[in-house]
This record gives sequence, structure tokens and C-alpha cells, in this order.
Amino acid sequence: MESEELPPGADLTVQDLTVRFGGIVALEHVSLDVHRGEVLGVIGPNGAGKTTLFNAICGFVTPESGTLRWNGLPLDRIRPDRLAPLGIARTLQGVGLFPRLTVLENVMAGAERFRRVGPLSALLGLPRSDRDERAQRTRALDALARLHCEQVADRLPATLPFAVQKRVALARALVAEPELLLLDEPAGGLDAGELSDLAELIRALGASIAVMLVEHHMDLVMSVCDRVVVLDFGRVIAAGEPAAVRADKDVLEAYLGRDADAEHVDAGAANALR
Repeated sequence: MESEELPPGADLTVQDLTVRFGGIVALEHVSLDVHRGEVLGVIGPNGAGKTTLFNAICGFVTPESGTLRWNGLPLDRIRPDRLAPLGIARTLQGVGLFPRLTVLENVMAGAERFRRVGPLSALLGLPRSDRDERAQRTRALDALARLHCEQVADRLPATLPFAVQKRVALARALVAEPELLLLDEPAGGLDAGELSDLAELIRALGASIAVMLVEHHMDLVMSVCDRVVVLDFGRVIAAGEPAAVRADKDVLEAYLGRDADAEHVDAGAANALR
């Protein structure tokens, strides 16, 4: 696939990104952009490279070639622990919560970018440290309330249903007040009512920050995303508005199988991408 110049002014730009694991090409010349004030969906069959893309953006994977820029700054060699100060937050396919910390403590850990005092002040119990701790706690409780989880603040993650753990993980990402939020399959384990609440939240977030959404739940993707990028075998095979992507023949074949004839593609399209 020929690479194209990305439009100026994008908050996150990924240009010609290639990632290999030994002889396996996980991403090949992937280019995309996401702007503040929109939700970009990234979809594709299992193994298409979606999570690898997120890992490259977050510094967990080193690209073989290509560039990553956030607000004009290179991300190519960013350390994961430097993401929050840059205004970037991510959720995981699982939950990634600290099992020995309470829900509240887990979410407070996500607010580290706002901590004003160092570890020595906290160790000595200085007044500034107490004020800082109260501010962190307030931020965390507000984030939990936004996700309707404040009532489980004192619980350990393992004692909660998986769907509630997912909401806690999202609260931990939101408490950092990110400018770029990477959501990796946030709908997993949610029921219809919770899915509706999640859609509403993502739309609200996408009105003010940049959101990238990796999700298998196509109803959610098509209802909340302004644009969609489709990966297959590590390459971009389609990009555009949800309705156009839904009708793209290459996308339908990627989901329904390379040997699907036109009749089967038409019959299965609604189920595969609805």
C-alpha cells in the first residue's frame, strides 16, 4: 500500500508504521491520524494488529520504521511511564488493576500526574502531603462517581464482577484527564444497559478530547465513531466514515472470509458489521 501524506494539524499522527516480531509482520506501513474532538475506531479481525498499534503508540513495542507524533512531538521512543504527563491514557483488553489495592487506591494511582509533592514529603507526613493526598482522593472519587462505581471504592478488584472492574479501569484512565484516550475493547463483559452508558460516555469524551477505540462490538463502533480505520493482516484496508466502511467490499471479505462469494457477503454483512 502506498503511503499518503497526513493532513496538518492532527493531534496524533501515525505515518508508515511497520512492526515486526521476528519474521512476522504485525503492522505494515500503517498511517492514520486522530484529532482532538473526535472518536476514531480501529477495527479488524483477530490478529489484524490493533493491539500492536496501541502498544507501539504507548512505547511497549518499538517500530521497525515509521513515525509517531503527538502534538508535534515524536513518540517513537517514548517510555510508557511518560505517557500520563503527556496527556495520554489507555485502558487494556483485560482490566490491569492492582489486586492488592482497593478500587479507590487503584484510581488514585491514575492521578499521579497531578501529584504536587515528592515521596519524601509523603513519607514524613508533611501538611503539603496531606493536602495532596486529599486532592488525589477527591479526583479519584469523582472519576468513580462518573462511572457509577463510587459505592465500591473500598473493595478489592477481585471481589467485583468483571464488568465493574472494567468500569474501574476506565475511571483510572479518566482520572488522569487525558487529551488522548486509547480504549482497548472497553465493551467486553458489559450488558446492554452498561453498553448504552458506555456509548454515551465515549460520545461525550469525543467532543473534547481525542479518542481511539479498538472494539469488536460493531454496534458500539458504528454508533460512536466519527471515522473508522480497518486493519487486516497488519495493513490498512479501509478508512472513512462508519457507513462507508461498513459497505466496503474489502472489509466484508476480511470479516467473512476470503472465499465468500458476493451472495454470501451480502447475506452476512449485517451480522458481521452491524
